[in-house]
Amino acid sequence: MAALSAVAALLMAGCADTGTPDSSADPATTGWVGERADGGTPSDGGTVSYATYRGVSSLDPAARQDGGATGGTEMAAIYDLLMRYDTEAGEYVPQLAESLRADDADTRWTLTLRDGPEFSDGTPVDADAVAWSIARYVEKKGTHAQVWQASVDATTVLDPRTVQFTLSRPWAEFPALLASGPGMIVAPSSVHGDDFTPVGAGPFTVAEFNPQNALVLRARKDYWGGAPHLDTLRFPAIVEEQGKIDTLKAGGVQLAYVKNAETVHSAIASGLSGWSYTANMSGVALINSRPDRAGADERVRKAIVAAINPDTYNNRVLGGFGDPGSAMFPEGSEWFSGTQRSAFDPDEARRLLAAAKADGYDGTLVYAGQNEANGRKSALAFQAMLESVGFTVELALANNINDLVKRMYATHDYDVGYSGFNVPDDAPFVRLYGNLYSDSPANPMGYENADMDRLLLEVQTARNEQDKRAALGRVQDLVDRTAPFATIGSSRSFIAMSDSVHNVTPSRDGIMLFGDAWVEQS
Repeated sequence: MAALSAVAALLMAGCADTGTPDSSADPATTGWVGERADGGTPSDGGTVSYATYRGVSSLDPAARQDGGATGGTEMAAIYDLLMRYDTEAGEYVPQLAESLRADDADTRWTLTLRDGPEFSDGTPVDADAVAWSIARYVEKKGTHAQVWQASVDATTVLDPRTVQFTLSRPWAEFPALLASGPGMIVAPSSVHGDDFTPVGAGPFTVAEFNPQNALVLRARKDYWGGAPHLDTLRFPAIVEEQGKIDTLKAGGVQLAYVKNAETVHSAIASGLSGWSYTANMSGVALINSRPDRAGADERVRKAIVAAINPDTYNNRVLGGFGDPGSAMFPEGSEWFSGTQRSAFDPDEARRLLAAAKADGYDGTLVYAGQNEANGRKSALAFQAMLESVGFTVELALANNINDLVKRMYATHDYDVGYSGFNVPDDAPFVRLYGNLYSDSPANPMGYENADMDRLLLEVQTARNEQDKRAALGRVQDLVDRTAPFATIGSSRSFIAMSDSVHNVTPSRDGIMLFGDAWVEQS
């Protein structure tokens, strides 16, 4: 179930319009947009309502994707995070933990817990509870369970406040896992048989939960970090993105998460401020390379990549407000190689396709997408680009996300589809591993390449930025040579925020923390 939830989240992100420039900020920049006054002395009381990207169906970190667009903020409010990403310092810092220290080889990490934090059931947040929660997450195959299993050889409780993680290889970015799902520690009392009750050590507890509709959280006066200023934190489900912005402007919500390129552009241009963060490869054309599909022929895969023009997709689907490009890590990314590149080459696409047809290929591709407005717009754009070089494209548009997940990840009955890898700069290995490693269940393309597996581990074990950039450059070179997917562009998500709200703290991947947040009282 967790794996399917993660897949659905990636597909929903891929089907949405993504990325945006604006007149006041670089679309590849993560940070605050607009003026954010400190508001003076915090006031206690009040409610903040946050219309997130999607309503959540589960509050179990092991049963769903854990990014900021897919329930991460909601779950962090309930469970807290062992570590958080300090976006200003560009490093991971303790949150629920007191410290996390690595040995010189980055293979043995020692986590020390704060003295005093308790779960909302009154039991202590001790080393046994942390080890149990992480083991449960891995056993239930949470989003990052495979990365954890491939990277962590042992989790050892040294004393009531200390847990030691022994890794199978050096990994300087290991803290990223403790700032996401594995670091959202659930209390042992949360599990009774097959039932799950959200019991955590975060600043809020669940007062009301109507899956996919509304979530209401109540402040914990005994929170280890001090009683929150807010009384209540609400997450109403508002599906339509412009509706979120309109509701924010009308005062119905105080925060709104939007990804649609035109909506983001319009919101910032209208003067709204808030938090902006970027993701690489948020738009990718997946190519099924399994033996019984057209993409098993490398010439076909390369022809597909050469036929796709990110600028055309941007203009036809994103209203011209996207951040198009063929590079996995574009200019503005920390991992930009220093070279602009374009994979679009329609003449080469025609040549490669002709060679494949000469050997018996009929030129047909099945495009898998979703039968809704943005999904249809994307499908027609890809169909036009591919047919312009000689392919015949049959559209297979699912009526709901579950049917699309089944087609792409279970039956594998597709040749091309649109999704998003959504790789953040702060920890690129995690999502690259999930999407490209040969044995990964989140690899929808059936792409198996021993050289890629080796290169991904080089990315993981890089000891400095220079080595990591070089390793990522080699990953890009191999992608160019083997064409497992076509990059369409990066994206920027925008969390618009009322001027009345203060001290919301961003962490990695769009997760926002509300333990210190407050709202001006009218």
